[in-house]
Amino acid sequence: MEWSDVRVFLAIARSGTLGGAARSLQTSHPTVGRRLRALEEAIGQTLFQRTADGLVLTDEGHGIIALAEQMEEGALAMERRLAGQEQNLKGSLRISSADWFGAYVLPPILADFSKAYPNVDVEILTGTRQFNLAQREADVAFRIVPFKTADVVQRRLFKLEYGVYIAEESPDPKYGDGTGFRLITHDTSTGQFPDIAWLIESFPNARPVLRSNNRNVQGRMCREGVGIAVLPRVVGNQIPGIRRLELPTPPPSRDIWMGYHRDLRRLQRLRAFIATVSDLLVNATA
Repeated sequence: MEWSDVRVFLAIARSGTLGGAARSLQTSHPTVGRRLRALEEAIGQTLFQRTADGLVLTDEGHGIIALAEQMEEGALAMERRLAGQEQNLKGSLRISSADWFGAYVLPPILADFSKAYPNVDVEILTGTRQFNLAQREADVAFRIVPFKTADVVQRRLFKLEYGVYIAEESPDPKYGDGTGFRLITHDTSTGQFPDIAWLIESFPNARPVLRSNNRNVQGRMCREGVGIAVLPRVVGNQIPGIRRLELPTPPPSRDIWMGYHRDLRRLQRLRAFIATVSDLLVNATA
């Protein structure tokens, strides 16, 4: 069984549909269907049961899924190792981060990096999803929590300070009260946010009125006078029309982490990017 066939098999098993597998493989729906039929005919086994809810692994499919994943890890390890040995500063670099980090922290870094290394194509992937570094979904990632995978080389970059913001024309709310004010909070379904818990505790009589998982949305709603928002200072200080409150106790800070797979540690364009981050971000906050 060839790796290309195994790759199709895994994509279908993970998505449950031919269309989902086609999107993940960046190919067409008919191509995936044709490859699956050819694979099943070649091995003489039915790997998926067709149901109203999609494709479900048969017993034969379940029997080989672990072996297929082992083959995948070997292929990906080979790809990472070969990529890590590239010496030319050209090619692509895929960066993963939260929306606000990509919009407010990375632009000056990438501006300098692109000027110094114009032959490197940069792709920014932002959002709440944590892209898999082992599967080369991203080459380097920035997060507010440490990486848990042993194969990831990680570095704590700097301490992220938060501030409390209101619209410029709004009066100051009373710390420890908040009566007559409203709060802009965060969607906590994806994790814990100490700054949001602190905001609610610090203004217990303010009414939560809007929740968003996007810091830029929170800041712009704050500018419209919707309510009080707690934001990373690097975000809030760059949004016109809002001002930061001077309070007796500041919101809790968090650490920013950068990580990449250890097999890419010799990738020259990645090393150049890390050096740029160090020069412009780490040294500036030291």
